[in-house]
Amino acid sequence: MEMQSDHEVALSSTLFLDGVGEVVVQLSSDGLSCSPVDSDAITNYCLGVRSYLAKETKISFSDVYAIEPKEWGSIYDPSVAGTFLHGDHVEMHRFAVHGVVRPKKQPAPWILSEYIFGHKDLNTCEAWVRQLNSCTSNQYRRPKKLLVLVHPLCGKGKGLKTWETVAPVFSQAKVETKVIVTERAGHAYDVVSTLPDRELRSLDGIVTVGGDGLFNEVLNGLLSSRHKASYPPPPTGLAQNGDNYQNQQINITVNADDTSHTSADEGNSSPETSCRNDDNEPLLSTSQPAGSRVSNLGTQYRVNRPGDSADGPSVSFPNDWFRLGLIPAGSTDAIVLSTTGVRDPVTSALHIILGSKMSLDIAQVVRWKTSPSSVMDSPTLRYAASFAGYGFYGDVIKESEKLRWMGPVRYDYAGTMVFLKHKTYEAEVTYLEPQNINSSSHIPRRKRQKQICRTNCMVCNQPTPSESDRESLDGAVNKSDIYTDRDFKWSKLKGRFLSIGAAVISCRNERAPDGLVADAHLSDGFLHLILVKDCPRPHYLWHLTQLTKRGSDPLNYSFIEHRKTPAFTFVSQHDRSLWNLDGEALQACQVSVQACRGLVNLFASGPEV
Repeated sequence: MEMQSDHEVALSSTLFLDGVGEVVVQLSSDGLSCSPVDSDAITNYCLGVRSYLAKETKISFSDVYAIEPKEWGSIYDPSVAGTFLHGDHVEMHRFAVHGVVRPKKQPAPWILSEYIFGHKDLNTCEAWVRQLNSCTSNQYRRPKKLLVLVHPLCGKGKGLKTWETVAPVFSQAKVETKVIVTERAGHAYDVVSTLPDRELRSLDGIVTVGGDGLFNEVLNGLLSSRHKASYPPPPTGLAQNGDNYQNQQINITVNADDTSHTSADEGNSSPETSCRNDDNEPLLSTSQPAGSRVSNLGTQYRVNRPGDSADGPSVSFPNDWFRLGLIPAGSTDAIVLSTTGVRDPVTSALHIILGSKMSLDIAQVVRWKTSPSSVMDSPTLRYAASFAGYGFYGDVIKESEKLRWMGPVRYDYAGTMVFLKHKTYEAEVTYLEPQNINSSSHIPRRKRQKQICRTNCMVCNQPTPSESDRESLDGAVNKSDIYTDRDFKWSKLKGRFLSIGAAVISCRNERAPDGLVADAHLSDGFLHLILVKDCPRPHYLWHLTQLTKRGSDPLNYSFIEHRKTPAFTFVSQHDRSLWNLDGEALQACQVSVQACRGLVNLFASGPEV
């Protein structure tokens, strides 16, 4: 073994590897490799025990999440004569390298692996531990401190059990976690929205252990007072002839005092998702309102918030350093499936620990009116990470709230009941699209080649184009002033609809393996607007069944309008217009929705497909 005077390991040493025997370990800038000393030896086990072939094993630092010393113990050396299985155990000092194996066939869960090395000299083992820890901690931007919010009753009550499964992995990786178990609906929102900026800056991110509803609650708590951007225009601010939005901008200041509070109704608290609610939302009630309210009405709403506070510079979004993580334990876990490709708590935990990072679009939803009979309300702001739906989707969430005692199966039952009712709603939808018909956002009704979002996606990694480069909807856009851009126009669709949906991501789940929109991207700055017009019940059933089939095209029907747009508005005259935002209810008859490109970062790398 080659050692420096301070016991720092040189580029090559001879160690023992458990199950292999004596190996030459070589250290490089991106990992370490292990080769048996006897390069011609082949070790075979019998009675079904696996074999170790004499070849080089490479361990990349990008796949190593922990290095830890172990107590004096045995290393199995197959080359030493021992039992009839050939080999024996040798006592020595040891250390472990914990890593991950990524299966070649994707998508598939990542597998935890452990390499146990040994040497007779304690200083040698300690030096290796120091050197490897230095390599893994300095080379990669991995989290050191996280806030973890656990929903104990999500799914089938598996939230706490899921966290107990992955918590030891965080401990091994020496990631400090502050764990809060939610106790009521709105608890996570209250925690995150009132978190001082000084404490928020001390964190590398926030992790949720639960379903999409808990993530939505944390997302809204994080962004409600920290996202500094213009609102999309209200429906009443758009010219009737489809011309560009030309009204003046009015500045509005939002402070904590602008937020109204209602008392919590613990009897109606949701056991699976935590939902914010205001006085006009009857389904769920919490101690926190549905979002930030602004008191003055204008046209293009720009929110001005205070800058630096007593505890230092304010935290705003988007930013480059803060990340959100999801460990799946919910009923559908569409966000996890769409961003990692698998619904596996260990895989999601490893993405977090290894410091994976990707940007995610967020839908900003502004409610202008609750019901047609009400006067113009103070705008209410909400955010959605996966989907915003009306009609069928809103009715399903309404019915399922009455059936929480049924557990996750309530969604199937509620969906069936709503489908049999076959209700349609009169609505008007105005959406933004290019002036040039050749680059229209309209998705043609023919078999088209789909560009699926995946790890290192070229579309999502494409830099935001400038105004002069913005020629079509095939690339990503920045909507900083897209509402006054002469290259874009507002188009209108009016009629009776069974459902209106806006997919931010593909919305994959176990029932819909390709999702609602298979080629929706995670960070391209667009929403997929899907309008299902009034049609016979068998036609709608056929559309729904196509969602369950991999490789199908469930949107390729004459009664479905599919538009790719950065923003749209919605107006309905129905008294109980209900929207479904990531599984959370919002009553609204006038809304504006825009895609905020890359508004948050996730501990993820995109789906492995």
